[in-house]
Amino acid sequence: MPMTPDQLRAALGELNGMRHVRMHFDHADSCVIERALLVPVEADHIVKLTDGTREFLIDAERVAWVEIG
Repeated sequence: MPMTPDQLRAALGELNGMRHVRMHFDHADSCVIERALLVPVEADHIVKLTDGTREFLIDAERVAWVEIG
């Protein structure tokens, strides 16, 4: 069952810029984001993470698993 954006946002809610996140997507490689922060909900409702210099837009339905370290 695919993850919803709200479920993913809840799972990533404790990111505080001190931890890294590794995500693996269906039919794609893993992505590592160092010092990850969850971007607050914006008008577009897309789940976004930032490392302070870039923003990463996450397609919640394609996330296979997440590792928070």
